[in-house]
Amino acid sequence: MTGEHHVSEEHPRAESIRIREQLTRQVETKVLALAGLIAHGRGEAFDYILGERTTLPAMRAITAASAALLLAEYPVLSVNGNVAALCPRELVELWEATGARLEVNLFHRLPGREEAIERVLKDAGAREVLGVGDAASASIDEVSSDRRRVDPRGILVADAVFVPLEDGDRTEGLVRMGKRVITIDLNPMSRTAQFATITIVDNVVRAMPLLIKEVERLKGSSRNELEALISGFSNREALSEALKLMKERLQSLSEKGVFIQPHG
Repeated sequence: MTGEHHVSEEHPRAESIRIREQLTRQVETKVLALAGLIAHGRGEAFDYILGERTTLPAMRAITAASAALLLAEYPVLSVNGNVAALCPRELVELWEATGARLEVNLFHRLPGREEAIERVLKDAGAREVLGVGDAASASIDEVSSDRRRVDPRGILVADAVFVPLEDGDRTEGLVRMGKRVITIDLNPMSRTAQFATITIVDNVVRAMPLLIKEVERLKGSSRNELEALISGFSNREALSEALKLMKERLQSLSEKGVFIQPHG
């Protein structure tokens, strides 16, 4: 495996470089498909526009998502390569906080990938991981890709599914099945963001710790209080607000002029 490069804390993009190297290493372990690197780059571009910060609309979505996970009778956290590479410990913490099941679900089911992701999750503390190998024995008719293969103990019977860094086809299919779908997606125009019940427009590495914290904060709330948080949330409005913030930031930057000063 390629050795880890040292990134100086003085580098203006130190955290971004660390994340990229982390993802690259996980391609070598089979956790991440090469297409996942393209998806990450696309998301990072939207994060630039967003200002690399968690916005107020994103926080409102995090609150609604937390309420939805706590209200669910049978919540499932769906895990793909990107989120396993970026946030394995946070996935396990969210599993512990909500009692949800963890299930591997992949667009690219390459040999060894499911097992590699299972290993990463178990190394992070997960006791059980669904959807690996023959365990993904059920099929969702609403989905045409390999993502249709699900565990009959997990996504198939879930009433709420958390699908961070998801593809639009399965999000749409799960919603058509009557499931409440929660996602994290930096692109408010993506099909995933548009079809999901609750979309958190944020970087997954920022949003996951906030989501865990919010779940813990809301644990003592009554059912009526949690339902009110969800009914008061509009995904359409949240996406519109995210786009407006991006537009305003681009407008501001274009008026001021954006110039990077040379080093030295």
